[in-house]
Amino acid sequence: MRPHDPPAPTYAFGYRSAPISGNEINGFGVTERTRANKVFHNPGGETMPWDALDQFFALINPRGVVRHIFANMWQLRRRDGPVNPHRVEVPDPLMMSAQIKEKARDLGADLVGITRLTDDVLYVGADVPHRYAVCLGLRMDREEMRYVPQPRAAVEVLRVYRAVSRIAIELGEHVRDLGWPARAYGNPNSTDLLHVPLAIRAGLGQLGKHGSLISKEHGSNVRLATVVTDLPLATDEEADIGVDDLCLTCRRCVLDCPPGAISDEKQLVRGEEKWYVDFDKCIPYFTKTYGCAICIQVCPWSEPGRGQKLSEKLLATRNDDRA
Repeated sequence: MRPHDPPAPTYAFGYRSAPISGNEINGFGVTERTRANKVFHNPGGETMPWDALDQFFALINPRGVVRHIFANMWQLRRRDGPVNPHRVEVPDPLMMSAQIKEKARDLGADLVGITRLTDDVLYVGADVPHRYAVCLGLRMDREEMRYVPQPRAAVEVLRVYRAVSRIAIELGEHVRDLGWPARAYGNPNSTDLLHVPLAIRAGLGQLGKHGSLISKEHGSNVRLATVVTDLPLATDEEADIGVDDLCLTCRRCVLDCPPGAISDEKQLVRGEEKWYVDFDKCIPYFTKTYGCAICIQVCPWSEPGRGQKLSEKLLATRNDDRA
């Protein structure tokens, strides 16, 4: 698909005194492994260099977006809660993982995977005293997302964030009913953890050139949530679906990004060579267009029904090249 009448990257707003580069805050060019710092979308109350633009973004959101934001905030009062004192023992973590995944799918999740929770996927200063992360993905309505970067698509994004948040909340409640602590992270403005790296480790997909998760089933047309817990679980392996095989040659998101924020080359970020989107170019356009999302929708992988065959073809070509 192609973006629906994207506006030019010109802005009627700007800083009188430019804040520190968001790329610098993100650790662009940093050679050592470090935790991520918060840059944008922060509900924790801390003052950040890009706060003014973040606040402006909140003020211009369409009514439909605001409705879903407040509804999500209200339901997230149940993100944590009392734990049943009668604990269900878990002699077989593999069987328990299967049960948790089945429960997540029954609640509506399209994607679910499990990984260990480690410090490197937490923001600087965050402390999450749990061992496992259950990562959830929910697809967005493709027909609605064809309207990116217009308000209609922004409403769909927040509708799905609200829906996947509900799934995470109810899954967390289920785990607490089993007698184990659990906390749901269903707010895109997460205060503690990075959803995308966790989802990748849990086998939900791989990182794309546009800086977002690409899943085999739904491409990047998904939104994520996470439940952290101490319930003994068996973890999943990272998936190799051939994303780099495509991204190294595909330029669709690069060409369709109005502010030119996407690079054809991987970049060094906090000690890791990976796909990275230029924050300083992306975020003003993201703000102007109520969340943009052009890059994840023009991705060939996001076309419904295409992912499985695309993955198989890419992996087969790779194997043929090595033969």
